[in-house]
Amino acid sequence: MDHKAVLARLPADTRSALTTRRDAPGLRHLAGHLGAIFLIGALILARVPFWPLLLLPQGILLVFLFTLLHETVHDTPFRTQWLNRAAGWLSGALLFLPPIWFRWFHLAHHRHTQIPGKDPELAETKPETLRAWLVHVSGVPVWISHFRTLFRNAAGRCDDDYIPKARRDDITREARQFLTLYAVALLGSLLAGNAALLWVWLIPLLLGQPFLRLYLLAEHGRCAFVTNMLENTRTTFTNRLIRWLAWNMPYHAEHHSFPAVPFHQLPALHAHMAPHLNVTENGYGMFTATYVSDLR
Repeated sequence: MDHKAVLARLPADTRSALTTRRDAPGLRHLAGHLGAIFLIGALILARVPFWPLLLLPQGILLVFLFTLLHETVHDTPFRTQWLNRAAGWLSGALLFLPPIWFRWFHLAHHRHTQIPGKDPELAETKPETLRAWLVHVSGVPVWISHFRTLFRNAAGRCDDDYIPKARRDDITREARQFLTLYAVALLGSLLAGNAALLWVWLIPLLLGQPFLRLYLLAEHGRCAFVTNMLENTRTTFTNRLIRWLAWNMPYHAEHHSFPAVPFHQLPALHAHMAPHLNVTENGYGMFTATYVSDLR
């Protein structure tokens, strides 16, 4: 069966329960995620013993706000709409990834998952050589892409075919606001002679990005170019910490099959869909080892 047939077999009351949106689970999760970032950031600024070792966990926590940004595209982390928008804006600002633009990019990805020529995530091919894999995992290409997108959008030259023409002014305005924010932050830091943002934000982002690249590669890497979400998307079985860090998105085939389900209900959806999943992996380490072993 494909994902549509599996979902069609769910009783109406089950579907309703799975798609119920609530503020409390998202607020608790967000408080934990941001709380960990602020705690580690404070320890870095306090220069506690061995503080440079904290830069990596800080970076991993920061880059995995991408999974929250991704969820806000679907308006599912919170029931209250402004909370979704605020969480998306904060995550996007920290990641140099404008949320309005990313919303349309990601919705196109969901509409055309793994369809060459239509899925914008396939615009850049997955690495098929060891050298390409190392470059991909370094995070350098994604940073180049983020800043190219920001400056192009700010210049009013957004021509992505998945962006409605009526929203392109919003895209331009958003990019200019982000660049203004970054300029003010940089100028303020220089005038104050304070490198806090460098140590608690920018350097950790660079260190953490490879871990996000490895995680995201498992979502669709080496999956079939078909429309069935049970074949074109991978669910990765992992531990509770990584599921928490990624807002339950390791249940990725489930998410793509039924994106209206909030992150906190994905384990329940998984219980219904587990027998029908076609592409799974036992951990990100196993996926990475298998992927690298197949590289040319």
